[in-house]
Amino acid sequence: MLGRYFIFVLMLALPQGAEARNKSDDEAISRKPIVETSPALAPFQHVRFCLRYPRDCQANSNKNGPIQPQMVELLMVVNQRVNRLISPRSKAYDNSPYEGWTIAPETGDCNDYAVTKRHELLMRGLPSSALRLSVAKTPDGAGHLVLVVSTTVGNLVMDNLTDEIMPWQLTDYRWIKIQSTSDPQLWIGIKQPLVGAYAERPAKL
Repeated sequence: MLGRYFIFVLMLALPQGAEARNKSDDEAISRKPIVETSPALAPFQHVRFCLRYPRDCQANSNKNGPIQPQMVELLMVVNQRVNRLISPRSKAYDNSPYEGWTIAPETGDCNDYAVTKRHELLMRGLPSSALRLSVAKTPDGAGHLVLVVSTTVGNLVMDNLTDEIMPWQLTDYRWIKIQSTSDPQLWIGIKQPLVGAYAERPAKL
């Protein structure tokens, strides 16, 4: 079954005839770019991950993002498949030795889901510049890692907490930082979008 956002993306991509098409609020929201602020420290576990999986931390410089909307179907397939491939586990309460972020483990947390999805899409030839891990906070204040995919119709979130592909602005997360488009080992702070549960509010005069 096609997800709601996949259908929405296809509608944006289809030709609309001779008459000019007015943009809806949803379209305007989905197309707003991620506003980067200043360089940020890479998560310590990502540094360890890059030592363990160096190829996943290299830019495939012969490819450029963002990706075309036709690829959203692939994003949905990979998101759903990995969400079922890995059994959820909180490593904070696991008695076994912590191995850090791992690609395709039998059990894992949000970090493992995110790096596995990115790995699979890299192996399918998608550009590294369009596949960026991002650190966020959930509404209850927990740290969370997701994969943000840059497309020509907006930045979409691949999340282990849902099978639905969502525009990054419409999630309930407070965004903290994201991988650089030019170098996957570098991270950059993100300005909070003006929509969503954690939208920045203008200061009162």
